Amino acid sequence: MSSNKMPNIMAFIAISFAIFSAGSCSSQVPLVMWSSEGYRLPLVASPAAGHIISNVQLMAYLNSVLESAPQNVILFLQDKLSKDDFTMYGGVFGNKQDSAFPNLESALQTSSSLVLPGVSWLGARAFPALLQEKLGISPLSIDVDTLEHLQLNASSTTLLVIHLPYSSGAFLSCKEVLRNNDEIIGKVLTIMKTQGVPYTAFYTGLMPSRVIAEPSLIGHTSMRRTLLQSVVNVVEPLMFNNTEGPCIMLWAQNITVSFNDQEWTDLGPLTFGPGAPVNTTASSCSQNVSRLVLDYGTFKTNNPFRLIFNMSQRRYPVSARNWFTLDTVELEFNSSKVTFNGSRGVYAPSEYSFHCQNVNNFQKPLLVPRTVNDTKWRILFTDFQIQGFNINKTTNFSYASDCASFFTPGIWMGLVTSLLMLLILTFGLHMIMQLRSMDRFDDPKGPSISVPQSE
Repeated sequence: MSSNKMPNIMAFIAISFAIFSAGSCSSQVPLVMWSSEGYRLPLVASPAAGHIISNVQLMAYLNSVLESAPQNVILFLQDKLSKDDFTMYGGVFGNKQDSAFPNLESALQTSSSLVLPGVSWLGARAFPALLQEKLGISPLSIDVDTLEHLQLNASSTTLLVIHLPYSSGAFLSCKEVLRNNDEIIGKVLTIMKTQGVPYTAFYTGLMPSRVIAEPSLIGHTSMRRTLLQSVVNVVEPLMFNNTEGPCIMLWAQNITVSFNDQEWTDLGPLTFGPGAPVNTTASSCSQNVSRLVLDYGTFKTNNPFRLIFNMSQRRYPVSARNWFTLDTVELEFNSSKVTFNGSRGVYAPSEYSFHCQNVNNFQKPLLVPRTVNDTKWRILFTDFQIQGFNINKTTNFSYASDCASFFTPGIWMGLVTSLLMLLILTFGLHMIMQLRSMDRFDDPKGPSISVPQSE
């Protein structure tokens, strides 16, 4: 993975751990995995916020990752680890000296990585057994000195387990312990690089830790929650300007394409950030029509490759306002063109931008292939946001109209349960109101009520 991808990945890691940091640390541990330089982990859907990954789900992640990743596996197994260890002791605003994880950050910066913020700690304790079952070999527990004298074979499968302590006392604080463990990680990765052995690394804990804020950290907790964000540089959205100023803005964490289910290729580093080689000079915009052309030149081969976003703006009398739609997304490669219709799923009020976490043409598609031949191509936008009209001069997106529906499954479950309880309450009140008292009673001081009987 190129270094240009890292700001997006590190921002995702920071946001992921910040979301999960509000939860309890007592039942889950984080899991960070990455590969050596030149190897790419497969695209795996990230878990929903608040979801704790079980053993079965963790095994599914391992199956996906280890299919294409190097089979020399290094497991850094710390006695205790929680996401708060990262949010409390990670770098702050680019200050790498202030971080307890400089080597881990550097490894993530130069490699393909995957972060699971919440893994069941019982599943984490069984993680070495899961790796052993997947790889079919016994784990080898070693230290750094032993690894220096161990000659590894790049073509064979190995499972190395390196135990890292986690304890703080009168002489070492939690941050110093984590920094020492990070130095061990750095030495191991240096040895692997020196020997030229590709690897897949995992970093997790046997059980959660309870992080107690040190006095010097009080008041900086909100800043520390940026996790490994010490190397994050804010990447600006792609912007096309005409003679009157900015008129089209685009942002995506990843722009990945694939043909005939072959290897996915990420165009994000070629699109965003300073020095990105994409060419947008063929783009155009007017009051009602905008066209953003991303020309990547010769893409992998000597054939030109382009992505084209066609947007339009029109007034709808029913809503009494203007709306913009992403009419089509066109993919031009080797003199052939593939077209995806997006007007049914990608739309927003003209003064807003459109945002969606996942825009694709194959799973709950917002982009619909126009012909059967177009289905050979797969395109995926992650954390996608676009605006083609009414852009302010501040170079920021307008308020985003999100594709996520308001009535989520959880909200529907709550509404149905509330309605059922309301019906039960209404029925109970109705039954109580139908109760009637007797209109005649026996008087113990008077004569008893006699009921004449006829023979």
